[in-house]
Amino acid sequence: MRRHTTMIGSALWRTSGFGAGHPLSIPRIGTLMNLCDALDWLTPGEFRTSPPAPREQIERFHTPEYVTALAAADAAGVAGTSLRERHGVGTRENPLFRGVFERAATAVGGSILAAELALSGHLSFHPAGGTHHARADRASGFCYFNDPVFALLRLADAGLERLAYVDLDAHHGDGVQEAFAGDPRVHTFSIHERGRWPHTGASDDRGGGRARNFAVPSALNDSELRAILEYAIEPTLRRIAPQAIVAVCGTDALAGDPLSGLALGNRALWDAVGMLVDCAPVSLVLGGGGYNPWTVARCWAGLWATLSGREIPSELPEAAQRILRALDCDLIDEESMDPAWCSTIEDAPREGPIRAEIEHLIAESRRREFHP
Repeated sequence: MRRHTTMIGSALWRTSGFGAGHPLSIPRIGTLMNLCDALDWLTPGEFRTSPPAPREQIERFHTPEYVTALAAADAAGVAGTSLRERHGVGTRENPLFRGVFERAATAVGGSILAAELALSGHLSFHPAGGTHHARADRASGFCYFNDPVFALLRLADAGLERLAYVDLDAHHGDGVQEAFAGDPRVHTFSIHERGRWPHTGASDDRGGGRARNFAVPSALNDSELRAILEYAIEPTLRRIAPQAIVAVCGTDALAGDPLSGLALGNRALWDAVGMLVDCAPVSLVLGGGGYNPWTVARCWAGLWATLSGREIPSELPEAAQRILRALDCDLIDEESMDPAWCSTIEDAPREGPIRAEIEHLIAESRRREFHP
């Protein structure tokens, strides 16, 4: 039986934060919502508004010192030397901008709500989630609070003892792996580009024994992602038999993203998420990275359509095309624009050979399952 699908969002995401010139100043969730409206893909019963998590909830993982410092700096509009040096806020990577605390707290609240809905039988999609780099005492990699950590904690609070976190973002899910390195209930999986920031997650990094990392070469194609999932990750999930799965579907692994060198088509990510959510009775999906506004919105709109059982048209109606044509991004050169980004949702398949490096990663992963 198909689980009831629920998208979690907030009016906050219709406006951009971070400030001009930052990779995350592009419209992402707002464009997704506009596309869903134009396509009539979101009924009122399928949408829930994300509440901001209260401070006492946020301090379950993040240190009171950090939470207090971020809230005070947001209120004052000033990031002092201590905030930059001790907590990583006020830098070009993690700027201080008006409303940063509320946005970060709302991302946490949305992921907690996604977990609660998943526990009650929903298949939850929280596209503003997936801020997987933040640490307990500092911001990192455009992430201020680590919302996937809170989703996993909420699932554990329900008494679940076998949890899987699977990260498809182009960047290693380092903050989540570190947070649960000593927790026997949580297994983390991350497929990410080798040599890319944060330069962690080598394929032999087991994170205390329950992490599986797949540091893939650039130009990863659809066939290679499918092989990793089919021959390495899915067999491990079957052995673990997780009671719940949290999947992060960052779109920066897609061809055309300016902050990665991977080359997937969006159908490959939809199929990957579909496989993952079927591997456990309780599942939720978070967003993640993505810095090309056209590929982000199209991927997440198509993912929502796939999860909720909607048909994706081969060509978008004019109202939806106008939304995509109105987008702009300084990180994307005009000559790099694919005309299909403004007229379709689904990418052309990006199949290709499975390179020896990928075969080696799969073989090593399977070998380590039996020789930890």
